[in-house]
Amino acid sequence: MHRTRNAKIVATLGPASTSHETIEALHEAGADVFRLNFSHGTHEDHQRRLEVIRAVEKRAGRPIGVLLDLQGPKLRIGTFANGPVVLDKGASFRLDLDATQPGDTTRVALPHPEIFAALKPQTNLLLDDGRIQLRVERCGRDFAETTVIVGGTLSERKGVNVPDVVLPLSAMTEKDRRDLEFGLTLGIDWLALSFVQRVEDIREVREIVGDRVGIVAKLEKPAAIGSLDAIVEEADAVMVARGDLGVEMPAEQVSAIQKRIVRSCRKAGKPVIVATQMLESMVSAPVPTRAEASDVATAIYDGADAVMLSAESASGKYPVEAVRMMDRIIAQTERDPYYREVIAASHAAPRANTSDAIGYAMRHVTGLLDAAATVAYTCSGYSALRMARERPGAPIVGMTPQIGTARRLALVWGVHPVVCREVADMLEISELACATVREEGFGATGDTVVISAGMPFGTPGTTNLLRIAQIA
Repeated sequence: MHRTRNAKIVATLGPASTSHETIEALHEAGADVFRLNFSHGTHEDHQRRLEVIRAVEKRAGRPIGVLLDLQGPKLRIGTFANGPVVLDKGASFRLDLDATQPGDTTRVALPHPEIFAALKPQTNLLLDDGRIQLRVERCGRDFAETTVIVGGTLSERKGVNVPDVVLPLSAMTEKDRRDLEFGLTLGIDWLALSFVQRVEDIREVREIVGDRVGIVAKLEKPAAIGSLDAIVEEADAVMVARGDLGVEMPAEQVSAIQKRIVRSCRKAGKPVIVATQMLESMVSAPVPTRAEASDVATAIYDGADAVMLSAESASGKYPVEAVRMMDRIIAQTERDPYYREVIAASHAAPRANTSDAIGYAMRHVTGLLDAAATVAYTCSGYSALRMARERPGAPIVGMTPQIGTARRLALVWGVHPVVCREVADMLEISELACATVREEGFGATGDTVVISAGMPFGTPGTTNLLRIAQIA
């Protein structure tokens, strides 16, 4: 079985999608990668879901990727003595470290000294997903006197966003470290790091995981956008996390930032996921709004590698229908002749190195010879990534002897991952590539296949060979 589309679907698992039957149905409907959201659920819950994923994978005979999404640092206010309070515009409101005293209409605890360490007068604070806005007038190491700019009702333990500053805290909490350690024992393929602010956040995680998993940098802080290209270069993939990004930045800027992130990732040849509220109404309705369908299509026209479902597949009433709808939107968009024109027009110039030169040549050769498929023989996944960067018109068969690599490639645009045996020479690669293209249903006798690989075989990060073959 193989997909007939290029962009991939990431589906979040949760209470509505825990059973074997539902997870299998989600995969059959179009899910290529499953997301385990460690902001919710127990380790035992996630372990059971992963075991089901691997059982579904074995039955389907197709590699399935698993993405562990870490919660990251959650900044929240404390409690109130008498329930929710109403903050009036123009009123004074104090935040401090005293968590022993419940809050009222004049103050509340903010048990995060790292926030006070970064605050300056005129800094904006956003509470409850941006519904309440405060402006800092005076602050110290353990307090901030603020003015209410946008008022409303505020409940206890609501989230806090600080869009104007880089907070002096790690993207990894102690909970995240425990979750990561557990996830590595399960055999996850991708790790999503929440609230990335700087390149150092990714390097900190890289020291822990090495090359055992791919690191997805979730971009949801304005500070990260300021270091976008450096973060893209350091990460293995990027997620446009539009939820918190839309809280910390003006809503009218999010679309342009999304396009900027996708362009940066395509230029670097790094997979990019567009996420959050893509088919939000399908949490409770069997069909999406027309605006939501257009939102998904826009991400596909931009060239995103994957689009993601969150609550739609995790806790909604119609998880399978949501995946099926997303599959249909992607397929319809990619059938539009204008889609190929847009993708071709948005190609970033290749860098002056061997790998990009091979990818550039492969795209032109594939088009000139009307090849049935392109094949990347790869151990690390690098050759397949360089092919995917070029967005060729023919399917990419990612042949690899490493099951972990095959599962990671399930996230990458246009790549159909296949686990194969190790090969000794180029003749063996050609024969195996042609046989695989035929067996997977991409070509028939006489069809042309364009093959890329890195020599010596098994050396990570080398793509230096291009070969043209015909299926016998």
